[in-house]
Amino acid sequence: MISDDKKEEIRAAADIVEVVGDYVKLKKSGSGFTGLCPFHNEKTPSFHVTPRLGIYKCFGCGESGDVFNFVMEMEGISFPESLKTLAERYGIDIPDEHVEGEDERTRQREGIFHALKFAGLFFYRQLLESDDAEAARSYLEKRGYDRKIWRSFGLGYAPRNSVLLKEAKKEGIGEEYLEGADLIKPGKRTDDFYDTFRDRLMFPIFNPSGKVIAFAGRILNEGKKTAKYINSAQTSVYNKSEVVYGVNFAKNEIRKEEEVILVEGYTDVITMNQHGIKNVVASSGTSLTSGQINILQRYGNRIVMIYDADSAGQSAMERGMNVALEEGMDVQLMELPEGEDPDSFVKQFGKESFLDFKKKNAEDFVTFTIHKSEKEGKMEGPADRSASIKKILESIALMPNELDRQFYVQHLHQKTQMYRKGSDRELFQQLDQIVSERKRRDRFRKKKKSGPQFDHHQPADISQIPGRMNTGELKKTAPQKKPHYEKEIIRLMLQYGEKMRQYIGHNVGEEHFEDEELRNFYKDIIRRHIEEKEISVDHYMNREKPFPVLVGDVMLERYSVSEKLARRTGSEFKRDKNPIKTAKSTMKPLRLYYCERRRRDITEQIKQADADKREKLVQLLSKLQKEINRIHKTSADELFDDPVYAKSDETIGPKIFEYKMKNKKEN
Repeated sequence: MISDDKKEEIRAAADIVEVVGDYVKLKKSGSGFTGLCPFHNEKTPSFHVTPRLGIYKCFGCGESGDVFNFVMEMEGISFPESLKTLAERYGIDIPDEHVEGEDERTRQREGIFHALKFAGLFFYRQLLESDDAEAARSYLEKRGYDRKIWRSFGLGYAPRNSVLLKEAKKEGIGEEYLEGADLIKPGKRTDDFYDTFRDRLMFPIFNPSGKVIAFAGRILNEGKKTAKYINSAQTSVYNKSEVVYGVNFAKNEIRKEEEVILVEGYTDVITMNQHGIKNVVASSGTSLTSGQINILQRYGNRIVMIYDADSAGQSAMERGMNVALEEGMDVQLMELPEGEDPDSFVKQFGKESFLDFKKKNAEDFVTFTIHKSEKEGKMEGPADRSASIKKILESIALMPNELDRQFYVQHLHQKTQMYRKGSDRELFQQLDQIVSERKRRDRFRKKKKSGPQFDHHQPADISQIPGRMNTGELKKTAPQKKPHYEKEIIRLMLQYGEKMRQYIGHNVGEEHFEDEELRNFYKDIIRRHIEEKEISVDHYMNREKPFPVLVGDVMLERYSVSEKLARRTGSEFKRDKNPIKTAKSTMKPLRLYYCERRRRDITEQIKQADADKREKLVQLLSKLQKEINRIHKTSADELFDDPVYAKSDETIGPKIFEYKMKNKKEN
């Protein structure tokens, strides 16, 4: 059992910014750091790390905790395992005893990690010392890899016979852990096991924090009729669709360059590292997946994809490009000169030549695809030309950001105008059809996946079933949930009197409300405020529908649980310790969602507008996007000015709080 003092020692040693930085690209922001949340997909950073308090918090999905919670969530491990992981990382000795709370799953995972670490050291030692490894050493030397690189990447050699199994047993590592790590496999005819990797050059695969989680083994005898590479099977610590080879070496350089270079092979990564190009990863022998892209997005949002020029390589590039676009990455593509791959190019021409070539030849996916189609003669005939342009539009349709889609369609228009001789309107119309068709297919898949909702023999029109409510009635009796922040605005205006209404009215307009009933409620309050008529809960409780129901909704929902808890515990309960700050934090989402609704409306207008009007709308859309970005990045307290009153000592509403202006000085 680890003592509380030891836990605090680990907590004090573990730098939460450094630990989180293994998974998230963090930027300094005030006294803390921000980045894209690793717990949910987002395009604008809402994930905050506060080193002074040793905590993280996502204001998008609500995830929060300390350094132990973060490691548990990211590694999928228990609290005891997170203690051990951080203790090992920061060189803190902990008792080699059973840890409180450790269960069978925890022990199994730890046993697997221990087996993998042992195997990595064993293979490396075999590469350096074994006579049987001469072919492996010769292969690496011919490729120009020095021993420093062998060590850095943990390269090794797996002996011909099942030597790993024998040595692991001597160290007391159980067969269940070796099998769980896919280092050994059961024999077909006996109960004996044999080594998974035999007579192969070994490439350890690491997770972002540097733990060995799997291996890839390359044959040394090219004449053998067997797979060139074999990889570890899926295990409890290795999911190949969420692993990128080399990311543990590349992550800091990706942050620095704000760009990741994706190549095909393990040796491409190693060669480029040896020549000083370190922001390089490979997709670990699999087609690129959204899980792998999500890992890369933690460190940078621009990806340069380099695949072999053969048909398999080009097909892989196209699939990977679409996956990256769908996840919102900035995608560039590049082809090396014929007969070259990253490994051979860098060896022959060096780092500077490669970087210069990349600067001149890496192209956005639209330009790259058009140039490729031109080289292949696919822009000559009308049918091929139409198919090529539609294919690009299908890739653009995958992009999640509407503004990005708008700009790339215009870019496509400029690049293909010489072939089409038309405006961009037909491109937008075609894009709209593709997006609509994709949504229709997605709905169909979801419906098919969820199964039939009614009996197969039911009539087609369910409104005709006796006793069943028709769809029109159903729609009326299932109102949408009202936005919480819109209800909060009304509550504050009712609860805190004239000054609060004046403050909110200065910052909020009726157009900011999406819900029609709450919009009318706001308009009524403002009208009565101007006419200096009574505005109170009692007044609206005695008004016509829907005001009484709305008052109950906005005044009771938020605090009912807290008030009950306060009564049970005997503590004092205050609804708003600082109503102005509550107002600011409520007006921020109100303004944000209003801007996002406007963005959607303008996007729809662009699709139908003529060229002149479209240009103005695109400019407006760009300004609106900048405002949305500003709202996201600015705290609510800074987004809105403090209220200014004629008398600086006045307060708002009932005196259950005191609020001092930022410019008010102590006497």
